[in-house]
Amino acid sequence: MFRTLKELFDSFAAPAADPAATEHQLQLATAVLLVEVMRADPEIGDAERAAAMQALRDKFALAGDEVERLIELATTTAAEAYDYQRFTGQLNRAFDADRKLRVIELMWQVAYADGHLHAHEAHVMKKVAELLYIPHADYIHAKLAARDAVGAR
Repeated sequence: MFRTLKELFDSFAAPAADPAATEHQLQLATAVLLVEVMRADPEIGDAERAAAMQALRDKFALAGDEVERLIELATTTAAEAYDYQRFTGQLNRAFDADRKLRVIELMWQVAYADGHLHAHEAHVMKKVAELLYIPHADYIHAKLAARDAVGAR
């Protein structure tokens, strides 16, 4: 397990020459941010986990077992991470504004999956949106769309 984690952290430190490795890093960075939204809610429910899994399936066209493994790895990585910068930095380098906004939309879907927004989830969302340089109007639009989609309060 420690070897796998070391390899993971080394992959963040060194630039990936292999396009498949780069894609994996982007998948993991996105998954970590989704997991961070889940972890921000003191009561992580099945709805949030299902929303995160669906978001990863949709964004990266992954199979069910791939999504399960990615969520497991993201959960471990998120628990050991001390900031969001290395994850958002990867997304900033690889994604254009529309793709970064899509990540924020997916994060809002996870945050609202259980029908309400916890204050800690809102804080994570704000911080990540700032690190991804998402314009405030787009941030609010994504928030309202996710909230309206689930009829949340």
